[in-house]
Amino acid sequence: MRCVWCDSEYTFTGGDRLSFETIFQKLDEFGCPLVEVTGGEPLAQKNIFPFITELCDRGYEVLIETGGYVSTVSVDRRAKVILDVKCPGSGEVDRNHWPNLELLRPDRDEVKFVIANLEDWEFAKDVIEKYHLPERAKEILISPVHGIENLAEIAESVARSGLPVRLNLQLHKYIWGPDIHGV
Repeated sequence: MRCVWCDSEYTFTGGDRLSFETIFQKLDEFGCPLVEVTGGEPLAQKNIFPFITELCDRGYEVLIETGGYVSTVSVDRRAKVILDVKCPGSGEVDRNHWPNLELLRPDRDEVKFVIANLEDWEFAKDVIEKYHLPERAKEILISPVHGIENLAEIAESVARSGLPVRLNLQLHKYIWGPDIHGV
């Protein structure tokens, strides 16, 4: 875990089992008001829903970054959802749990499309239109895959679309390289 506010860090391996209280103790030490739950598919973890509720109960601003495979219906409504919609280029489009798009809240939730090519951008535009995402989500993020060759062409197409979306590059990969973690 890393606190972006104070730059404190606590590292544990995937095999470590931490109790809620241990995690909350570390969060208290950080003194950070914001917690983002992410990594793989956090909603697939056994105790994630009571953990999210406890974070909210303790007054944290909570962001849930989900791959979109698992229903968000049980996520505490005080948490903000960042929903990743899988595009065809990912090879995972069949894993999208489409009812999640209908649960988005325009005052807080975000939708993210990671796109690998112009076909993915066309897919994203279709989903944005079909699900009326400008009315359903606070932000719509278009995140091109790092290192794609036609980034300028995609950026120009996004800009020309007139859609209320934000091009969202993974800046850490451009600054420190695609293989560096923990920055």
